[in-house]
Amino acid sequence: MEHDPHGEAVTAVGVEKLRAWWSHRQWLDRPRTGASAAEVLAATGWARSVGGAAPYLGLFARAGLGRAAVDAEVARLEVHELPSARGCTYVLPAADFALGLAVGAAAPVGELASAEKHLGVGRDEVEKLCLAVERVLSEDEPLDPTTIREAVGDAVRSLGEPGKKRGVATTLPLALGLMQSRGRIRRVPVNGRLDQQRYGYVGWDQPVAGDAVDLARRYFSWAGPATLRHFRWFSGFTAATARRAVAEANLVPLTPGSELLLPPELADEFARFTPPRESRPTLLAGIDGIHLLHRELPRLLDPADAARPLPTGRAGRTFGGEADPQTHVVLDRGRIVGLWEYDTERAGIVLLPFVPLDDALREAVARTEDFVREELGDARGFSLDSPRSRAPRIAALRAAGARVIGRTAG
Repeated sequence: MEHDPHGEAVTAVGVEKLRAWWSHRQWLDRPRTGASAAEVLAATGWARSVGGAAPYLGLFARAGLGRAAVDAEVARLEVHELPSARGCTYVLPAADFALGLAVGAAAPVGELASAEKHLGVGRDEVEKLCLAVERVLSEDEPLDPTTIREAVGDAVRSLGEPGKKRGVATTLPLALGLMQSRGRIRRVPVNGRLDQQRYGYVGWDQPVAGDAVDLARRYFSWAGPATLRHFRWFSGFTAATARRAVAEANLVPLTPGSELLLPPELADEFARFTPPRESRPTLLAGIDGIHLLHRELPRLLDPADAARPLPTGRAGRTFGGEADPQTHVVLDRGRIVGLWEYDTERAGIVLLPFVPLDDALREAVARTEDFVREELGDARGFSLDSPRSRAPRIAALRAAGARVIGRTAG
């Protein structure tokens, strides 16, 4: 963090205070037991979903929520996985459905423009396909893409080898992307779970509303203090759009002249905030919001940890030189203090700590291990992650000194 342009502000307030504050605002200083998934996501930010365990791990860490409770909220549409910021999928609370769709709408439009340019796909052709898809969908019974394709018949066109090379085999994904962004359809996980990527589609009538300023206000309430650069990364907005949104969000600098900004209603709270003295370790996914809202990994690392050789990456790389963690992480008061993965063969967590083991860390590992083993079955990082593909990462962690220390260790 000392190399950042906002380094003077960091020095002025203290790295430990900033990290602990980010952890506090992310509800990672203590579990808010009794909060719903919708309440957690509204307060701490949308949860990135890539077919892995990240949403479940984050909600468990913040509110002690089990998988069944989260899945029930998904079924009741109190939370839902939607394409939103940068066109990426996040799990959002219902209050943010309209905004999430609005800020993600540019992505499918861009995909259609690319298909028009490179694959000869006409806009009218895709709009007619949208109407055909809408006619065959109901609001109750999900249809998978194969069934939809069969139902609409010739309205779908193959894009041949050129399309396959661009990852668009037919015109159907273009139509489904547009319809999702317009709130006309939604994807439903086939088994009701967020940690997989098999979906059906149902009809929907969800309004789409909100703009860049609305997102800026939410973002800085979740992530502040943060910079314009951080907000641009999260939102995917152009520089001009991001600057205008930040200016109209009425934010204040952390210290005079600092690039780190936060909402004025949080400034006094930050000034009064004191970092906890006792250890508060938490096990999270590598793409948890505590990292991904800013996507500036060194701010969560002590210099000695940033200089550590990367156990799961290419030779010569250091942990602090990566854009993202290559494994799941352990956080304590905003600092990454270890790496972990779930070993399905031993049904236990393999931990590489950066700090001495104490009772608090052992209990955090055991608690998360129980949750993963009993409720998730695995802790995949993303949809294509598997015990087999994860084996080299676990072996690398073990070679660096990791071991199983949870309840299965004995």
